[in-house]
Amino acid sequence: MKQALIKLHIAVFLAGFTGVLGVLITLNEGLLVWYRMFITVISLFLLLIWRRNLQKISKTKALQLMMIGGLIAIHWVCFYGSIKYSNVSIGLVCFASTGLFTALLEPLMTIKKFSWSEFFLGLLSLLGIVLIFHFDTRYRTGIIIGIISSIFAALFTVLNKRNVAKVAPQTMMLYELSGGVLLLTLLMPFYLMRLPSEHLFPNFAEWGWLLVLSWLCTLWAMDLSLNALQKVSAFTQNLSLNLEPVYGILLAFVLFHEQEKLQISFYFGFALIALSVALQMIRIIKTSKVKTQ
Repeated sequence: MKQALIKLHIAVFLAGFTGVLGVLITLNEGLLVWYRMFITVISLFLLLIWRRNLQKISKTKALQLMMIGGLIAIHWVCFYGSIKYSNVSIGLVCFASTGLFTALLEPLMTIKKFSWSEFFLGLLSLLGIVLIFHFDTRYRTGIIIGIISSIFAALFTVLNKRNVAKVAPQTMMLYELSGGVLLLTLLMPFYLMRLPSEHLFPNFAEWGWLLVLSWLCTLWAMDLSLNALQKVSAFTQNLSLNLEPVYGILLAFVLFHEQEKLQISFYFGFALIALSVALQMIRIIKTSKVKTQ
């Protein structure tokens, strides 16, 4: 359990950079996610072929994983849309509502029993978002898109929990991200027609940021989180991911001086989210100690 939590928090630390990279890469959110997933799929495929670690799975399972990958593609598009319609801090804080949606969805979609403690911890995170939403109306569009992103993130993780014991993590990642690339490729003409981008191709610096985003913040981070998911619940993973705003917001403060644009309600809301994470970590440690006694 300790190793799983360590892997999970390294993945969270890497994920904290994704919001900042969403600002540094000026492509619109749809193109940004397409490039991110495409680079990751090609890199992962070559890595698995070189290591001879590509697991053979049935066509039915492959199709199922690709459909799940469509959810992560939509989640990422909404996540970066939230950042671009507001800022890094708001987009990352909205991601904290994933814990509440997971607490509601996981018992409905798996054999896991409903947990009132998980529900109330997730609700505490959502209350933090409501504080920001209510008192700072400038970012309402970004907040709404961010909450939609969280719903898809919760669905993705819960469905992954049902498959993680049956398919090797990197093979699962390859099929899922391939499904995401396929979905975005099919939808991209309609997406760009509705939301045109100033440019379709990254510049030289953006290619560098895309490689960081794909190799470190996607390939390595997802591998760590999928391995951790073999030991921890989907709710624990998603609530732990609420630490992502801590790293991302600190970076946004340093790089973009976003603290000058935020009202005091943001900090009260953020404090509630941090409290929910701390309480969940305490609960996990106590439960783990009881099981080992």
